[in-house]
Amino acid sequence: MSAASDVLRAALPAPRRIWPALASGFLSEASAIALLAVSAWLIVRASEQPLVLYITLAVVGVRAFALSRAVFRYTERLAGHDAVLHRLADTRAGLVRRLIPHAPAGLARTSRGDATTALVDDVDELQNLALRVVQPLVSSATVAVGAVVLVALVWWPAALTLVGCLVVAAVAASAWGWAAGARAEHAIAPRRARVRATLQDHLSALDVLVAYGAEGESRERVRVADAELRAAVLRRAGAQAGTAAVVALVAGAATLLALVVSAPALATGGLPGPGLAVAVLVPMAVFEVFASVPAAASAWRQVRSSADRIAAVVPRTVPAEIPAAGSPTGGAPPLGDGLRLRGVEARWPGDRHPRLRGVDLDVRPGERVLLVGASGAGKTTLAHALVRFLEVGGEYTIGGRDVREIAPDDLRRTVGLCEQHPMLFDEDIRHNLLFARDTATDGELEAVLDRVGLGAWLRERGGLDARVGERGALVSGGQAQRISLARALLRGFPVLVLDEPTAGVDPAASDTLLADLLSAVDGERAVVVISHVQVPAALVDRTVRLDGGRIVE
Repeated sequence: MSAASDVLRAALPAPRRIWPALASGFLSEASAIALLAVSAWLIVRASEQPLVLYITLAVVGVRAFALSRAVFRYTERLAGHDAVLHRLADTRAGLVRRLIPHAPAGLARTSRGDATTALVDDVDELQNLALRVVQPLVSSATVAVGAVVLVALVWWPAALTLVGCLVVAAVAASAWGWAAGARAEHAIAPRRARVRATLQDHLSALDVLVAYGAEGESRERVRVADAELRAAVLRRAGAQAGTAAVVALVAGAATLLALVVSAPALATGGLPGPGLAVAVLVPMAVFEVFASVPAAASAWRQVRSSADRIAAVVPRTVPAEIPAAGSPTGGAPPLGDGLRLRGVEARWPGDRHPRLRGVDLDVRPGERVLLVGASGAGKTTLAHALVRFLEVGGEYTIGGRDVREIAPDDLRRTVGLCEQHPMLFDEDIRHNLLFARDTATDGELEAVLDRVGLGAWLRERGGLDARVGERGALVSGGQAQRISLARALLRGFPVLVLDEPTAGVDPAASDTLLADLLSAVDGERAVVVISHVQVPAALVDRTVRLDGGRIVE
């Protein structure tokens, strides 16, 4: 699933699931036209005062078509939404599966707002492909053909005028809708994404914005994005109203023309009164059904725009800078004599030049290595290369085995990464730890929190049931790092990579935090600490400096 056409094909339900909805839609709309036709025939025929026997069947038909119209409309909605919602769930799950190989390195240039909009709003919009594009077009086309045949059986000149008016309405309404609303319809999806992104940025950084007096500017960006979205929605609504007006005018013209070509036949006796009523009034019902065609064109443009956005968020192929998933190799590779890097290069997807150049590094079991360097020196790139989020050039072995022979997921059972900004879920502390090892008991969870210096804090919070808030809003930066390390210890990684563990922590407390983190790690594990500042030499075995993507000492 990548190109917009692939996204659209994946969004369509299987024929075996959608055909009941298509059939029900046809029968519902056919019942509506039949109801009007039979009612018109019945009223005019009854005015001639025939024997009741001659109109009994029409009376039964009116009741039958009135009931069947409602019944088939219900089954259309039921079958259609059932098929589409099943397909929607599969589509969203498929998108997530497609995104996983790109995360996190391949999504560095994708904003959270874009990804969220693609997975939520744009995928939801895809349901309209079947419900508001395919179903209305199929039902309207088949019913219109059937109605033309019915009118032709009554009086063929009226059928010709009906065909002509349908063609004129289709062309005029589509042209008006395209000219007046196409640009707005294409703009709605990206503007909705911008509103979501600006609002998300505003709320997630509200405390910082307020502290630096920038909250007003950020709020103005949200207001402008909302105003642009509202303007696009209003333009679309105006275009749809104009399209409905065009269809209504042509529908009136169709009725008048049918009367013009049919009235002379009534005067000469070539067309009976009930037949005239059918020939003149059926076009009204046909155009009521036909009104969904311009709406389907509008829905198609919006669906296509959403599909384009989804395809942009989910690239066609995994970039060469991202390691291929590979087949499982039978579990975590043994650490052996440690990690060995020789002449390693790495770059982020989309970069023209590598961020790491000729890096040589050894990490032995139980060793604690501090990697320092200024911002942009390549420290995070090296961290992602060590855990195989990024593909590497040169030689990188673990326990003497080339990492290219190891599935990245298997390698990450040996080399674990504690990121600069740990991801904490809006759950309690227990659930934020259990996904690292779901068989851990409460006693083991409390013990590992004691090891990272959170034992007293845990008891003050009321135990493992205490919540951490959305993205860890209820804990400090240092506490988030300790929880992240506790997860890593539960997982049991032989090698731990700590990427800027003191980021966001008061400088006065950073040494204490780092000492606590390192003391929590037993001596058998290797630790690579990445920092842009120096740390006490007693906490590490050696220090390596990275500058411009190269190790300089």
